[in-house]
Parts: sequence; structure tokens; C-alpha cells
Amino acid sequence: MFQAIALKMNEILKKLAEEQGTPLLVIDHEKIKKNYNDFRELLPRVQIYYAVKANSEPEIIKTLYKLGASFDVASLPEFNLVFNLVKNLSPKELQDFIWNKIIYANPVKKIDSLHVLNLYKPLLTYDSYEEMQKIKQHSPDAGLLLRIKISDKGSVVKFSNKFGIEPELAVDLIEQTIKQGLTVEGISFHAGSQCNNPENFKEALVTIADIFKELDEKGLKIGYLKEDDKLEKHYFKIVDIGGGFPVKYNGDEQDFEELAEFLNKQFDRLFPDKNIKIIAEPGRYLVANSGTALASVILAKHSTNPISYHIDDGVYHTFSAMIYDHVPIKINSIKTGEEQECLVFGPTCDGLDTLSTNEYIHNTGKVFLPKLEEGDLVYVENMGAYTSASSTNFNGMPPAKVVHINL
Repeated sequence: MFQAIALKMNEILKKLAEEQGTPLLVIDHEKIKKNYNDFRELLPRVQIYYAVKANSEPEIIKTLYKLGASFDVASLPEFNLVFNLVKNLSPKELQDFIWNKIIYANPVKKIDSLHVLNLYKPLLTYDSYEEMQKIKQHSPDAGLLLRIKISDKGSVVKFSNKFGIEPELAVDLIEQTIKQGLTVEGISFHAGSQCNNPENFKEALVTIADIFKELDEKGLKIGYLKEDDKLEKHYFKIVDIGGGFPVKYNGDEQDFEELAEFLNKQFDRLFPDKNIKIIAEPGRYLVANSGTALASVILAKHSTNPISYHIDDGVYHTFSAMIYDHVPIKINSIKTGEEQECLVFGPTCDGLDTLSTNEYIHNTGKVFLPKLEEGDLVYVENMGAYTSASSTNFNGMPPAKVVHINL
């Protein structure tokens, strides 16, 4: 079955290369839809806010919008990508969508961005007294989530060095925020990208439960008013568990089904109250396996030992994920045959642009491919997240063209 699927995909890649040229980044929307539905099924209490930064292709946002997703944005351009999908809704529908389905999850915002955001009143995150004061002055009508610092031990990409207030200071800052007349709707955290340590989530959830308890004891009310099924109004508090849900790059990452089961038990134990709304911000999990990078050999040096192949995509383009996001890659060939060790280079004039063993990029390694000629195709799977998002035009070479299939 898997071999048949692989053969079919190879034919699709060859046809796309003939029609579109290379390099290409092929995004399969069937996989995005499956990932979204799997996440919903495995974490039924969690509202999904897609982290647009993972891949901001408008077609991806549209696919997820049709599925009913909410969105995590980190800049005004990302906000506008989502806004453009809903701008023709009625004024009430538009405002309800922004209130209920967009979170501006960057804890640091420029003043001019805050001015614009105040027109729409989305949910904003903050993690300091200074940012709270800035929001008070420039976007006072927004709802707020306080981001706390937690352990990100065992995560590939860490955030605790940059974001989050120390948990022991959270109650005091929330109290100051309320006194300023702002609305705190809940608390957020991020366990680190590619989190392979479920204890990070557990410790954070325990911490939030303790903070909620202390707030209640002090008589500090947080949350937002909403009618329940009986049309009675209650305060709902938000617990934002961020992202970090691991993708199987090497196969030894934390299994998501096991993580989901673990999280559901923590939700039920710590937050049995249905007036607690739990949200998450998956990015990589939803789109990583949807992307296949497709490149051509532009020079085959059979005279070197080992053989060297130069291809038309590299670390300044789709493979920037190797540097910025620590993504491991496995280069495959459409052509079959006996494989031998080789060197693989990207197209630019920089020696850093090396996709095989590279002393400057820790997650590179030996590459084995059949004997290739100029024009032969190579591809890498699991390239849908943090790839085109960080591509450049270095050396005047444009990023790979993005092609969408199974929309």
C-alpha cells in the first residue's frame, strides 16, 4: 500500500516538474485536512488556532477556514491574511469571528499595530507590565491573555529565554491589569516547538490551575461573559496551551496520540469546570507533512570523490528550515538504483549552502543516492512548515514556487 502511494506521488512530482519547472514546494491539502480532523478527534475539548507563521500560504489558510479553524497570528500582515477571508461577512458576523477565532499571540506589539487592532478587538497576549501599559494606551478594548514562562526542556526550539512572565509574578500583574480597566480572559504558555517532554505541558497546566485558584481567593475575576446552553451568562476562562505538538521527522519523536491522551487526563483532572475554554496553537503539526520539496540536479560532478550534486534549492530557500527550525531532512531520488554516498549542495555561491554533512548545521548528515545526471529530480518530504516561510532571494535566486494539490 505504502509503496503504491509512493509510486503515485513520484508520478505526480515528475508531472509537476515537467509542467512547472523546479524548484517546487508541493503542498497536499488532503494531508492538512486529515491532520486537522485528527487533532480535533484526539483533543475534543481544544479549539484549534492555526499558527499562521508555520506556513502563511493563503490557500492553506482558506482550507483551514473552510474546516472551521481559528487562527493564531503574530503580525498585522498575518492578521490581514485571515481578515481578507472574512471581510465580506456582515459587521456582526465579522466582529464575532475576530473575537472568537483570532488570537494575536505575539507578546510584543508595535504601537501602530495596536492602533489597528483596537478597531477589531481581537484577543492579545502580553507578558510584562510595560506591554500592558502600551496596550492600555493604544488598544484598550482588546481582551488579554497573560503568557507565563514554563519549562521547555526536551523541546527542539525553545521560547522561555524570550517570552513569558515568571509564574509567581502572574497574579500581581493580572491584578494591576484589572485595575487599569483591561480585561484578562485567561493564561497562555508555550512548551517549546517540537516538544518531546509531556511533563512541560503538565507542569504548565498545574501552574495555571494554581494561579486561577489564587485569583479566586483574592476575588480577582478574569474571563469573558458568555451565555451557556441554557442562555445563562457565565464567566469563561481561557487556558491556551500553545503549540509544540511534535511531528515525526526521524520517527523517534513523542507520539501525538499518546500526548493527546496524556493531555486529556490533565484537562479533566485540573479543569473539570466546563466554563474553562481550552485552546491550542498548532502550526507544524497541521502542515509539516503536507509539503514536499522538489528540486533538480543542475550539475553532477562524477569526477569528485565522493560524487557531488548541485541542486536548484538550498539553505537560503526551502531548506532554510534546517538552520532556523532545526528540521532534519532525508533527500530522496525519483530515479532508483544502487545508492552511494554523495555530497549535495544548494545553488548559491555560499559554502554554507550544503545539504549533506555540514559542520555549520548540526542536523545534517551523510546522503546516499543512486547515480544521478543533470536534470534528475530529488525530493524531501515533511517540508510544509517553516520552509517557504523563511525563504530568501539570496544571490537573486527566488524561493521555490509553491504548488497546491488536492484543494
